[in-house]
Amino acid sequence: MNVTQLRTFVAVVDHHSFSEAARLLGVSQPAVTMQIQALEADMGATLLDRGYRKVEVTEAGRALLPHARKILAEIEAAHTSLEALSDTVTGRLTIAASTTPGQYVLPRLLGSFLAEYPEVGVTLRVHDTTEVVEHVEGGTADLGMTGAEVHGARVHYEQLGSDDLVLICPAGHPMASREKLAFGDLTGEPFIVRESGSGTRMAAEDMIRRSGVDPAELEVVMELGTNEAIVSAVEGGMGLGIVSEQVARKAIDLGTVAEIAGAGFPVARELFLVLPRRTLTRASEALANHLREAL
Repeated sequence: MNVTQLRTFVAVVDHHSFSEAARLLGVSQPAVTMQIQALEADMGATLLDRGYRKVEVTEAGRALLPHARKILAEIEAAHTSLEALSDTVTGRLTIAASTTPGQYVLPRLLGSFLAEYPEVGVTLRVHDTTEVVEHVEGGTADLGMTGAEVHGARVHYEQLGSDDLVLICPAGHPMASREKLAFGDLTGEPFIVRESGSGTRMAAEDMIRRSGVDPAELEVVMELGTNEAIVSAVEGGMGLGIVSEQVARKAIDLGTVAEIAGAGFPVARELFLVLPRRTLTRASEALANHLREAL
C-alpha cells in the first residue's frame, strides 16, 4: 500500500468513476486501474465493483475508506506544518562561546537577532575553547564560537571575523618605550597567561612559536581564567600579559596599563563559528546566518 494508491482509491470512490478520477489526478485511466488493482492485491480484498455505468464500493472498500481518508488528511496536515516552518522560526538555542566572543562579540549581536526572531530563546554560556568544542560535539550546545580551533574534534569550523591580541605591561614599564623589540627580548620577563585550553593562550602560543621562541621558555608567574583578570594583574605590576584588544582597551586608554608595540604585536587572530556535524535546526541556521552577515 502506498499514498498514491490510497489517493486514487478515494478519488474513484468520490467520483464513482475511473475515468473522472483519472482526469482529476492527471493520469491515464489504465494507470488508475493499475493503482486500484495493486491496492486490492495488497489488501487481499475487492474494494470496488466496476458496473457498466457506475462504480460501487464493496463492504471491504467501505471499511478501508475512513482509514484512507484519515491517512491522506494526516499527510496534508504534515505538509501544512512544514510549510508553516518556513514562515516562523521558533525554539531554544544554547550557544557555547569562549571568553572574548562570549563577552564582547556575541552579546551585541544577539540583541538584533532576537529582535528579528522574537520567538527564539537563547542561552549563552562561556567556557574555554576546548570546552566549547566539546559541548558542540556532544550536542549540549547548538552552536559555538571560539578564537582558536581544536584539531581532531568532530565539528566544522567557519572563520567569522577576527580579534587583535595585544601585549600589555604595567604603566611605566621600560618595555613600553622600547623600539624594534623582538619577542626573544621578553623571555626573562614575568608573564601572566590564560589557563590551558583557552583560545587566547592557543593563539598567543602559536604567535610566540612563529617568532622563534618556545612558549615553555616564558617565565610564567600566574595562570588566570579570564582576560579581565590578566589585565588586573598587569595593572598590579605582576608582569606582562597577552589579551584581546577589546578587553584591554579601557585600561590602555586610562593609562593603567601600557601596550607594547612591536615584538610581533598586535597580532590578528581569527574567530570561528563552531558547527556540529549534524543537521541544524531552523533556529540554529537562522543564528548562523545572522552572525555571517554581521561579521
